[in-house]
Amino acid sequence: MCVRRFIRWYFVIPLGLAALAVFIVVGGWIVMMLWNWLTPALFGWPQITIWQGFGLLALCRILFGGFGSHGRGHGPSRHMTPEERERFRQRMRDRFFGRSGESHPPPTL
Repeated sequence: MCVRRFIRWYFVIPLGLAALAVFIVVGGWIVMMLWNWLTPALFGWPQITIWQGFGLLALCRILFGGFGSHGRGHGPSRHMTPEERERFRQRMRDRFFGRSGESHPPPTL
């Protein structure tokens, strides 16, 4: 029984490392291609390499999050109930369009 588990992990770990390497290369390549397609023409910025593309991908992950922890109930990522959603909408209407009785009608959502 232990030998089977060892053999299974013996194959799973290299596959995981290979998948990580593919993700790094493909993710960096996609960012590099999009950057080199858009920014030199739009802003006159220089083109980047695949490793700089991966660096931008990692930087965006650090600054903005993503690629995980969605749907695990951490912080604001949890789903609102209909009552919470309506209270949120009412607070936004009050904040941006004044109190309910004022002359500005609430926006249609």
